Order: sequence, then structure tokens, then C-alpha cells
Amino acid sequence: MYNDMLKNIISSALREDIGYGDITSNLCIDSNMMAEAIFLAKNTGIISGIEVVKEVFRQVDENVLVDFQVKNGQRVNKGDIIGQVKGTARSLLAGERVALNFLQHLSGIATKTAGLKDMANDSSVKIVDTRKTTPNLRVLEKEAVRHGGGVNHRFSLDDGILIKDNHIKGAGGIGKAILLAQKSAPHTLKIEVEVSDLAGVKEALEYEADVILLDNMDLEMMAEAVKLIDGKALVEASGNMADKDLQAIAKIGVNIISIGGLTNSVESMDISMKFK
Repeated sequence: MYNDMLKNIISSALREDIGYGDITSNLCIDSNMMAEAIFLAKNTGIISGIEVVKEVFRQVDENVLVDFQVKNGQRVNKGDIIGQVKGTARSLLAGERVALNFLQHLSGIATKTAGLKDMANDSSVKIVDTRKTTPNLRVLEKEAVRHGGGVNHRFSLDDGILIKDNHIKGAGGIGKAILLAQKSAPHTLKIEVEVSDLAGVKEALEYEADVILLDNMDLEMMAEAVKLIDGKALVEASGNMADKDLQAIAKIGVNIISIGGLTNSVESMDISMKFK
């Protein structure tokens, strides 16, 4: 499934970028001219997207050779040569922008994830992504989170039960929503519910939620919530977490910190592709 999704994503990206052909290269460069180019890290970061780059050039020209000196999840420094490509100059230029767009974006996600994981400074706490991803790129962006040392939350709406504020309003309350989910949910799925105050925590505990998501709580309320839960459910903290003191939140005793900013507001890593 992953390979099929990757092929479709790359095919669509190449159609968008190349259109009916690279006019400039076709006019300026002989079709038989061979070339070699390097991928150069222009700042420090965590690499993600190597298989994506390989698929880009495979679709452009299966004779292009792609070789990376690093692996996904590996930290590189400014000035490091991370890989190279060999083939006709026209083929390299046709794939350059799409390859770099993915490599830079995904490496940016991996780098940000690693940075926030280091900030939490607690191996017992999982740094987790959300569904706040670029449409149609979720499979790649969530993979980049893993390359950065993070963990994936549910992939899609059919991947888990997460009762949020609008579900609670629609069902008529936290307890009613949990009961409805418990009535028909497969026994293999945990039931998670989002709460924003201590009254919500108590109600979620009363109706035996498996996971309680503490949404946008300050540190004091979060600490009190963790005491109330007292191991009776897993505890997830969420709500603008990228801007908060993750180490302080981890020390409170939550199990999971979910951060939409891992994927929805990321600065791409600066990587260039230069002809030798």
C-alpha cells in the first residue's frame, strides 16, 4: 500500500512540475549529455525522504543512478554531501525540483520532531503527531515524524476512536459519548476522549475512558488532572504544545504529547542539488 501511495504522489507531483516537458533543458542541453550532481546540506538537520527522491528519479528516468551516503533519521551538518545522482543532464534537471521539495520538506519535519523530542528530555513520554498534515502527503509526513524519533497518532478517522468537543456536543455530553462508543466499538480499539477542565476529567474517569486528552490546560490544571487520573487511563496533552515548556509538561507525568506543529507549520531544511 505504501509503495502504491508513494508512486501516485510522485506521479502527480511530476505532472504538476514538468507539464508537457522541460522547455529550457530541451533547448539548451544536448539529449546525450551525461551529468552528476550532489545533494548538499546547507544547515544541520535530520534527513527524511530518501526513498521519495529515489522514486522521483525512477519515474523521470529509470537509468538515473541515485546513491545516498546517509540514512533516513540520520543527523547531518551544514556542508555535508548527503547523496548524489548520475544520469543525463535533462533527466536530472527534470527531477530536481520535485526531489528537493520533498527532501527539504520531509527533512524539516524530521528535524523539528527531533528538536521537540530533545526539548521534552524524557524518554518515557511519546512525542506524537496529529492529522494536521498536508492533504495527500500524510503517509510521507507521518513517516518523517518517525524518522525524527516521534510516534504516529491515528492515520485516519477509521484508525481509532477520539471523542472531541464536537462529538461531545452532538452526543449530549462526555458520558453519553463514551457509552455510545463502548456499546458498538470493537474490543480491540481504545476509546479516547478530549477534555478541557477537571470536571471533564472526572466524567471521563467515571465512564472509564481508556485515554484522556487534556486540551489546552495550563500546567497547574494539567498536574491536578494527572493526579486525578492516577494511572486509571493514559494521559495525552495537546493544544499548541510546540510553544510550551515540554520538559515541564513531561515532568507532570503525561504519557503522550501530541503536536500538530510537527507537520502543519514546519520550516523546510535547506538542501541544494548542485551539478559537479
